[in-house]
Amino acid sequence: MNPKNEEFARLREQCLSCRDCGLCETRTNVVFGVGVDDAEVLFIGEGPGENEDLRGEPFVGRGGQLLDKMLAAIDLDRNKNIYIANIVKCRPPKNRDPLPEEQEQCIKWLRQQFVILRPKIVVCLGRIAAAKIIKPDIKIMKEHGTFFVKNGIYMMPVLHPAALLRNPNNKPAAFEDFLRLQEKIKEICDHTY
Repeated sequence: MNPKNEEFARLREQCLSCRDCGLCETRTNVVFGVGVDDAEVLFIGEGPGENEDLRGEPFVGRGGQLLDKMLAAIDLDRNKNIYIANIVKCRPPKNRDPLPEEQEQCIKWLRQQFVILRPKIVVCLGRIAAAKIIKPDIKIMKEHGTFFVKNGIYMMPVLHPAALLRNPNNKPAAFEDFLRLQEKIKEICDHTY
């Protein structure tokens, strides 16, 4: 096992037993994250929904299926060359937005995942993730698809896949963002995608 795999395995075990906030009381599974441990591109969502809670994997419902199709169109795959995680690792009741205090309690796991991965690009899926990771006053409808640079890391907010299911008219603009992402990957990443 390579050192990154070992680090991820240890971190995952610690995270699976986390009881730092009230979300642990109602979860079925901790949704740690999924992907490859040498990913140069990290996708971050806000938190798991019902399907994710049941399976213990991020973005597996209808929104996740749409995300996978968009990823495949630009040669990305959660099993081959990216990593997907959430700010909170346990499902908020009734899929409500994670509360600020829940985000604060849980973000330590994401920070440690980030340290192990050392991604070159971070893609924030939706307003909540973008507000927490990129900037608190993000205007997702105006700024989606825009690259920001923080500490040498390229960060881009995109529309959340669930929002695209509710508003299919935004799918073309969202796909343009993914094409922009593909260009940035070609420009700055070491791996051939």
